[in-house]
Amino acid sequence: MTTYFNYPSKELQEELSRIARAIVAPGKGILAADESVSTMGKRLQDIGVENTDEHRRLYRQLLFSTDPKVAENISGVILFHETLYQKADDGTPFVELLKKRGIIPGIKVDKGVVPLFGSEDECTTQGLDDLAARCAQYKKDGCDFAKWRCVLKIGKNTPSYQSILENANVLARYASICQSQRIVPIVEPEVLPDGDHDLDRAQKVTETVLAAVYKALNDHHVYLEGTLLKPNMVTAGQSCAKKYTPDQVALATVEALRRTVPAAVPGITFLSGGQSEEEASVHLNAINNVPLLKPWALTFSYGRALQASVLRAWAGKKDNVAAGQNELLKRAKANGESAVGKYVAGSVVGAGADAALFIANHAY
Repeated sequence: MTTYFNYPSKELQEELSRIARAIVAPGKGILAADESVSTMGKRLQDIGVENTDEHRRLYRQLLFSTDPKVAENISGVILFHETLYQKADDGTPFVELLKKRGIIPGIKVDKGVVPLFGSEDECTTQGLDDLAARCAQYKKDGCDFAKWRCVLKIGKNTPSYQSILENANVLARYASICQSQRIVPIVEPEVLPDGDHDLDRAQKVTETVLAAVYKALNDHHVYLEGTLLKPNMVTAGQSCAKKYTPDQVALATVEALRRTVPAAVPGITFLSGGQSEEEASVHLNAINNVPLLKPWALTFSYGRALQASVLRAWAGKKDNVAAGQNELLKRAKANGESAVGKYVAGSVVGAGADAALFIANHAY
């Protein structure tokens, strides 16, 4: 029978849904600290710091040893493989630093994007082959959720049906494997902001992509209550001549999600997509204030939009660690307020809050 399937056991359902709900608790979101070695190198280069194992460790130590009150707004941290196994100066594993603060460790499990042959410069994401074994080990080593990023591009002829279908199925297979190993999958189909398309086109493409993703998740019998979605906000292309207000971005985003994302999904943790720290907070706040029924928690899973001011304040200097941690606390609080629709624009000023963070054709 073509519709035969098994739901996960009650025990597994309860574990996965508990973790997912904890990540999107009111006023809380995710710190994405899963930059690869090369991407972290670019961040360090921006502040004049050499990309070494020790400098990467010291920076992550700064993040994870921040005052425990950071957990009031940060529920989870996405780690890179290297970071998962690093330790603080006193020998405490980073995973333990996070758990002591009540923060849930997560892990990036994809192995990066690769070209999609026959397409117009489109891509898919690799890393499925040994994913079950890696997830089993990551679970044993303290991770309760994972992230996998797929990338879609808006152009005259893209995203193509080939790209939409391939990436949806890759995300569904990834999610299924994660759940089999008791790990909550964060499903990330990112529609890049590169291009000159307007808000309407961005909304329609986002809706088409998300509809395909949830059809694939259904086909693979993924337990939606034990998943989270990490989408782009619906924004016009970076080169679009027309500028849109936060309220217009918010309405387009919420409409796209209402048309495609089942109410069973506990939460949506937006990526910042190259927005400045302040833009990301303002847009998230506006999304939470759209006067339409929103059955999911709407919060953040920010990397650059939580770290730009931190990096600038730290600048690789031991004497600046406290200053960097203070920037993280401020930005985390701002986004925590945005996640419940109570952020006042401009109320949090950081070392790089308004700095442009867009990187064309962004890859890890």
